[in-house]
Amino acid sequence: MNTSVEVPAALEGARIDVALADLAGVSRVVARRWLADGQVRLEGLSPPASQRVRAGARLEYTQPPPTPALHPEPVGFEVAFEDDQLAVVVKPSGVVTHPGAGADTGTLAAGLLNRWPELAKVGEPDRPGLVHRLDRETSGLLLIAKTGTSFAALRRQLADRQITRVYTTLAEGLFDFGTGTIDAPIARDEKRPTRFSVSALGRPARTHYRRLSAWDALGLTLLEVRLETGRTHQIRVHLSAIGHPVVGDRVYEAQPASEGDPGRVWLHGSHLAFAHPRGGQRIQVDSPLPLDLANSLDRLGPPN
Repeated sequence: MNTSVEVPAALEGARIDVALADLAGVSRVVARRWLADGQVRLEGLSPPASQRVRAGARLEYTQPPPTPALHPEPVGFEVAFEDDQLAVVVKPSGVVTHPGAGADTGTLAAGLLNRWPELAKVGEPDRPGLVHRLDRETSGLLLIAKTGTSFAALRRQLADRQITRVYTTLAEGLFDFGTGTIDAPIARDEKRPTRFSVSALGRPARTHYRRLSAWDALGLTLLEVRLETGRTHQIRVHLSAIGHPVVGDRVYEAQPASEGDPGRVWLHGSHLAFAHPRGGQRIQVDSPLPLDLANSLDRLGPPN
């Protein structure tokens, strides 16, 4: 449901997440989620949660349909690290991180709740313990908080860009330079709402990449990619925007019969590093490529 309201005088100078929560009748956590998902516009622009509003400004938001209650289900995933405060799990490709957009069952969230029932009291009801997320086809590491205190601390680290998230991806085309940064705002595509795109109206987004190897004859490059921000589809949108879509990514214009295509988006969350919420020790977790991606590289043969 699309709603357009005028900010009342009583909310002059309030943060937009506070104003949105008040006007839409939702919690600040939900308001921040809508902001992060690009579902909110302030005077036509996509604002950060810290943006202050002025009386009379036009606030527009899209309220998604209510999410069905989450129930525990046996959903497979690997645990890469675990203690009493948190866990790092490896999400398989093809598994949706949490309910939404028609995926109400078989989600990783349901599997987490099945393994750790105590997560029902951590974070949002439909996203128990989840500090961040991955797209359905993307595999790799996800950080899970087991307590409310750890959840708050890790979410602060995420907001302050203190969590290192590194991905391995195979991109179409060859790169002129071994390293680079893509700094371009991202917004939901108004013509195709399931997609996102680079847009001056979007939220700031920055992606750093480093070339690992290349296959000149095939026109393919293996990259290590580090996120500075965490917008939906960020790596996929940014690489496609510079003419190097992720192999297998039909949504963002990858070639339908590209060499090395594993039959899904060639993207894996391979490294996480963060400060432990109790004591501050730096934790680093790595995940090797899953079999489908490793096999696709084998089929390419030795790089140049």
